Amino acid sequence: MLPALDELRAAASGCTACPLSERRTNVVFGKGDPGSPLVLVGEGPGADEDRTGIPFVGRAGQLLDKAIAEAGLTTETVYICNTVKCRACDWRDGKAYNRPPSDEETQACRQWLLPQLSLIAPTMVLCIGAPSARNLIRGDFKITKERGVVFPSAYARATMATLHPAYILRQSSATHDGGFSLLVDDIAKAWQLACELRAAGKTTPKLSLPEVEA
Repeated sequence: MLPALDELRAAASGCTACPLSERRTNVVFGKGDPGSPLVLVGEGPGADEDRTGIPFVGRAGQLLDKAIAEAGLTTETVYICNTVKCRACDWRDGKAYNRPPSDEETQACRQWLLPQLSLIAPTMVLCIGAPSARNLIRGDFKITKERGVVFPSAYARATMATLHPAYILRQSSATHDGGFSLLVDDIAKAWQLACELRAAGKTTPKLSLPEVEA
């Protein structure tokens, strides 16, 4: 872990910038190799992540681990974090129900996410799911049309987005993988491009831009 990243993690652990801090168990900062050329950025922690303080350890995380392995990598060779560091949920009858983080919560957590990415200085950012892509690529990002497309980025030399494992779990059936093969392909593509760009030492990569229907 980079010393400055450790300091940022410690500071984030005491954050009270939004109401999510009131019910959290742990701030879920990140895991993996901060020296990796590839950072995977999800939406936010769920119950398992809130309990352990580690991103992507529930069912969706297990599927992501499998996809990373099938792409020829390990979770120790990439860095994984979320746009929001505390679990977003609503409480009813003493129980927590996951929900997407609000715009206000997402904006409040950028004080941690953006310095985190700046310190790691990844070559490539892979957004896991549409909410992450709307945060880091473009506010009207369309995951079904723009998944796998490489974009310029203010946070890395390039960025792209892929399907979220939670979505894949919901879409999977006995006859369909729910998009798991696409997730594997996107991780492999992002890793290859990250390594190529880092090796080339380019500052302005040549990127394929999306063709979006009007």
